[in-house]
Formats: sequence, C-alpha cells, structure tokens
Amino acid sequence: MGIAGIPHGSSPGLWDSRRDPLQVHVNLTGIPSIYYEENYFDYLAFVSAVEEINNSSELLPNITLGFHLYESYRNSFFALGAAINIFTGMDIWVPNYRCKTSGTLAAIIEGLQSEESRQMSNMFRMYHYPQISFISQSLLMSDTFKFPFFYRTVPSELHICAGIVSLLKHFGWTWVGIIASEDENNLRMIQILREEIEQNGGCTAFIETFSQSNSMTLKKIHKIVMDMPSMNVIILCSNEENIFYLPLLVLNPGKIWITKTELNFLLKGIEKVNITILSFAIVKKKIPSFTKFIQEVNFTLLPSDHHTKMWWTGLCDSQCSKDIKRSCSPDVKLSFVRPCNTNYTGKSISVYNAVYALAHALHDMLMSGSRNTTSRTTEMWKLPDYLPWKLHHYLKNVHFKNNLDEEIFFNENRELNTDYNIINLVHLPNGEQHREIVGSYNPYASQGQDFIINEKAIVWDSTFTQTPPEAKCSESCPPGFMKLTRKGEPICCFDCIPCPQGEISNQSDMDNCMKCQEDHWSNHKRDTCIPKLIIFLSDEEALGMALTTSSIFFSLINAIILGILIHYRDTPIVRANNRGISYILLISLMICFLCSLIFIGRPEPVTCILRQTTFGMIFSISLSSILAKTITVVMAFHATKPGSKLRKLMGSRISYTIILSCSLFQFTLCLIWLFTAPPFPYHNMQSETGAIVIECNEGSIIAFYCVLGFLGFLAGICFITAFLSRNLPDSFNEAKYITFSMLVFCSVWLTFIPTYLSTRGKYMVAVEIFAIQASSAGLLGCIFMPKCCIILLRPDMNSRKYLTKNN
Repeated sequence: MGIAGIPHGSSPGLWDSRRDPLQVHVNLTGIPSIYYEENYFDYLAFVSAVEEINNSSELLPNITLGFHLYESYRNSFFALGAAINIFTGMDIWVPNYRCKTSGTLAAIIEGLQSEESRQMSNMFRMYHYPQISFISQSLLMSDTFKFPFFYRTVPSELHICAGIVSLLKHFGWTWVGIIASEDENNLRMIQILREEIEQNGGCTAFIETFSQSNSMTLKKIHKIVMDMPSMNVIILCSNEENIFYLPLLVLNPGKIWITKTELNFLLKGIEKVNITILSFAIVKKKIPSFTKFIQEVNFTLLPSDHHTKMWWTGLCDSQCSKDIKRSCSPDVKLSFVRPCNTNYTGKSISVYNAVYALAHALHDMLMSGSRNTTSRTTEMWKLPDYLPWKLHHYLKNVHFKNNLDEEIFFNENRELNTDYNIINLVHLPNGEQHREIVGSYNPYASQGQDFIINEKAIVWDSTFTQTPPEAKCSESCPPGFMKLTRKGEPICCFDCIPCPQGEISNQSDMDNCMKCQEDHWSNHKRDTCIPKLIIFLSDEEALGMALTTSSIFFSLINAIILGILIHYRDTPIVRANNRGISYILLISLMICFLCSLIFIGRPEPVTCILRQTTFGMIFSISLSSILAKTITVVMAFHATKPGSKLRKLMGSRISYTIILSCSLFQFTLCLIWLFTAPPFPYHNMQSETGAIVIECNEGSIIAFYCVLGFLGFLAGICFITAFLSRNLPDSFNEAKYITFSMLVFCSVWLTFIPTYLSTRGKYMVAVEIFAIQASSAGLLGCIFMPKCCIILLRPDMNSRKYLTKNN
C-alpha cells in the first residue's frame, strides 16, 4: 500500500489557487501509477469528490479543499517517509518541524492496508490529526481507546467473521481448516472465527499461518490439505499482498476456499485451475457523478504516464461499459490499449464517502464557530493556533446523505455500516473469469434476513460428487440417534448411538436425546414420541375372554348344584347338613364367581370400589358359612352325649349368629376402608415399558391386607376346626370334605400372595381373578360334589334306611 504524491498539474476545476486551500493529505496506493487499476479508480474518485465539494455553494462555502497525494509503493519505509513529509512539508525528513506555511492541514485520508494503517496511526495520534481510512478493516483498530483519532468508511472484519460462520452454518460445514498470514490482525481473526465456529457446533481441522519468506511452512500447509480428504472447506484469512506470495499449489482442486477479500492478484494465474472460491466483498455502488466525471474530465490535466494514457484511450473502446465509455475522435488508435474494466468503479464509494464525511465535519465545525459572516470564519482557518483535535467531535457526530441518498454516519466504533456481497469466481469456457454475486450478508438486518444465499447460482468444482458438497468429520447422525464425541478428538468428530428407550431425537446431529412426556413413549425409530399403549384386562382379549368364560361356567355349575339341593331338599343328605346354611354358601359362592367379572374391563371409580369390597364381603360370608357348618357338626356330635348342655344350643340360631357376626365385622372393615382411603383408578406409567397400565389403586394397603387377613383368619379357623372333627362318627359328616376344601382354599391363597406381589399390570388382576375362581371352585367341588354324586348316582345311600343301618 502506498502514499502517493501530487498531482503535478491542476486545473481551476480541480484546484482553485485563488483561494487559500484547506489541505487534506491523502495516501492512496498506486496513484498515479496505473499498474494497480483499482487504486487508479480510487484516485479518480477522490479527485471527483473534491471537485464536487469545491464547486458546491452549500458545502464549505468560500473554503477550497486542497490535497496532496503520496505513494508508498507497498513499502512501510516509504509510507513512514510520506507521513513525515505530510507534517514537515519538506522533502527532507525533519521530525517535529513544519516548514510549509500555506494552507491548513485538516486531516489524513489513507488507503493503506491494515498493518501499515495501524503503524501510521501511532504517528498521526501524536499530532491529534483525524485519520480516515477507506481500506483498512482491521479488527484491532475498532478499539477507540487505543486509536482515538481513527475513522474508516469500511466496516470491521468482525462482521466478515460472522458472515463466514453464517455461510458455514447454512451449508452445514462443520469440519474446516484455516490458513492465515502471520500478522496480529489475522491472528485475532483466527481466534474469533474459531470461537464462533465451535459455538455453532463446528470445529477446525487445522490452523496454519504462513509468511512471505518461509517456504517450508507453505509445503507443510500443502501436505496437510492433501492429507485430509474429508476436509473440503478452507478459510483463507489474508490480505491481497500476502496471498500474492502463496503458491498456486496450495489452492488444490476439490476444495472450497472462503476468503475475506476478492483475490484480484492471485486469480490472474489460475485461469486453468478449477476451484471453488467464495469471497466476501463490500457491496459496490456506482456513483452517477463519478462515472460522469470519468466520461467528461480532461485527463491531460491529470498526472499521467504511458500506462495511464493507454488506460484512458481504452475507455473509447466500443466494448466498454456505457457508464464510463468516453466519446473519442475517430483518429484515436485502439490497438495496444488496456482493456476496459469497470469492476472497480463501484468500489470507490468508500473513497467518495471518506471525502464527503470529512467535508461535512469541517462544514459543521465551521458553522458552529461562525458568529457573524462567512469571511470571518474563513479567517479562522489561517490562525496559527488552529487545533486539529477539535474536528473529532464533529467527525464522530457527522450525519448526512450522500449522492445515492444513503444515510452516512459513523457508529460507536467509528466505522460505516455496510453490507457484503458473496462472490463466486466462475471460470468461463473461453478461459476468462467471471465474478458472480451468489449471496449477501447484512450484519445490521434482522435475524433471518441478514444472510441470503442462492445455492443454484454457485458453480461448484467438477470433482465434487455431491452439490452442495459436505464438510464433516463424521457422517450426520440421523433422527433417532445422538452424537457421542470421540475421546481426544474435536467435538465434530463423533459416533452415532441410538437414543435410549423413552427418548427421541427428531433432528439430525443432536447432542442429546429428548425425553418423552410421561404419557408418551418413543417409537421404534426413536424419532418421535407416540402415546403410550393403554393396558388393562379387557374382555376382548384372550385372557379376559377365558376368565370371563370360566367365571360364567363355574357360576352355572354352582346354580345347577343349588338347583339339585333345592330339588332334593327333603332328602336325608341335604337335611343332615343344615340345608339353610348350604343354600347361603352356594349363593355366596355363585356371587364369588360372578364378582370376578367386575375385575375385567377398564377400571372406573365405581368398579374399583366394588372390586375388593364385594370380594371381601362375599368371601367372608362363604367362609363364615363353612365355619358355621363345621361348628354345627361338632356341636351335633357332643350334644348326643348324655347330660350335654350343648343340646340347648342346637338349632340354626347359632349358625346364623356366626355368619352374621363375621360378615358384620368384615363389613365394618370395608366401611372404614371406603371412608378413609377408598380404591381409585390409577394410571401406572412405570410398571410396563412403553405402556400405561390402568389399574385400581387400593388406596390403603393396610385396609386391603386387613380384609385379606380377616379372610385368612376365618379360613384358618375353619381348617383347624374341620381337621379336628374330620373323624367324628357320622354317616353324613361334612368335616372331612370341609377339611380338604379348606386345604385347597388355603393353598390357593398362600400361593396367591407372592404371585400377586411379583406380577404387574393386567396380569396382577388376572392372578387375583384366578385365585377367586380357584378357591371358590375348590370349596364348591370339595363340599358339594360328593353330595351331588350320592343324590344323582347313589340314591340308595340317600335314605333313612341306609342311615339307620350304618348307625
């Protein structure tokens, strides 16, 4: 970057020598040299802007802006020398001494690269002169404390970092490499890029820096790029003058190169290399007055040489854009002229804005200090004690509209808010290169509108088998899987593992699976939550149908036996064993078979209350009836002994008293249960995986086991009593049948308790139904089936004659 000098000659339109000029010292790279065509456009834009301001009657009236241009030849030594010349006004460098007496130095507008601009800022800061850059985008110079007098009409590279991350995020590129030149600004950019990439789930495959002279580093970078085929995206953080020294062998085909600037120099040597380059460039805008200036200015009054004359002659070519095409006389020869290039006309908007920002700040300062007339204000600039630091207040607060009707002002970092275009380099079949705008990035737009990309407009490298290509260390984890980072590797290098049961991932590359709601469960693919299966013992399934059928079957058998006993109620075998209690027992057993139907079906509040209480009450009646039968047998035997007092107690009263008292006690227990903690429907979501078991919660476990415990107590008393009286001499002694039946009953319920506690869900209900039916069937079969066999098959045994004979 250089500080260039002069124009050697000036015209009244460009420089009014009749008025004392306010000097603006400007450094522009390559001016007036035409070797860097971009810088020549900047030079012309500066001259055009100054002429417009000097010809304006509203902006800086009676004040003429003058300027000096210096060239640094892209050398820091010459840049420093030019800076000293600005302050001394002499060709000989004399620090802290100013010889020039004409005009007043107002500010320095420079087009130096970032590092040189930062170095020069230290000198300009000592003299408190404003420094306005139209090129430097250094991240370091956003610090207004370290650089209090620095302004720029371009944005900071911090926004480019955010734009690059948005580009990576859009395409899902998480495995990238970074190559940067060795300077403080690019090292800071690497740090910011790395942090933001990692925050968005990506990681860097490598970070390498290079210098202009270290060829070993370049070979190392080339080897790294070639050895990582899965790493398809490389971010290039370097300015044009440093990239110029990067050998072409580093730009390998099959890679996507993302750059923070357009590679104007480097691309001249890679016309035949098919690579994909995406560059961020500040939006170019053509200024109508500037293009008109190029068409109409008398270029012979400008500093020129052989190259510049060829360039101006090239504007007469018919293939030149109408925006800057000049009208030339027919005798102008167009052979051996430089081709017309209009790519840089829009880029000079930053130069234009820099000159106008300074002019408006000077104007605001002039107007604020003016009290009487303009002429008095003009004299103010000739005062030897003019202090340049006063201009900073007005530069910081400058706000105006440029010729494109855009709002121009410096933000808190003293830079202009500007958006970017994303440029794709396209190689045409004829060997030419074309820059295609494929997207944009506006860091000041609302979220969702800040980044725009047209994927179809991008021309990808022909070696890519997939477009857009992928850049991932590991293949994406599909929905239903989550990422498990490999030990000792970056976060984007991972394995995919299935989500656990009850958890899902409905997006790709999820770090963790999401747990389903309590009433939902993961599907087979583990990518969505579905309602849990509702489970209860239904009469429509095989188990429910079997239990329903058995319940009805046993109740019918029970009814048949009851009918037989009623039909043969006057026979000795029926009358001998207290037929009234037998009827009560048969009816209670039939209800026991039927009450098991309440356990089948979807649990409801009413059925949950009726299940255990009905079961407890009916079984207590059954067991108390058996107990009454057993006690009746014992009492009948002992009452036959001479002088026995039990004869007075014989009769049905004692039997009914036993049944009533036992049933009343059980009823009291059930009543207390219902009033304290009644059973209720409960959705059990833990007992079975992926299902909701609708069951009846007992409410009070203590009450439930008290009811069962009382039934066990009755069963035990019945068994002991019947066992002790099993050998009493009686032709129709039921005690031995009751003993066997209670043995079956107790065996069933003793087996029921551990089985009931070890099962879950609907099978718990099925176990209880089975216990009810099995124990009831045991009682029915063991007590009444022998009687039915005698009544139906051995009627001779059911007679008084047989009874008397045996006695």
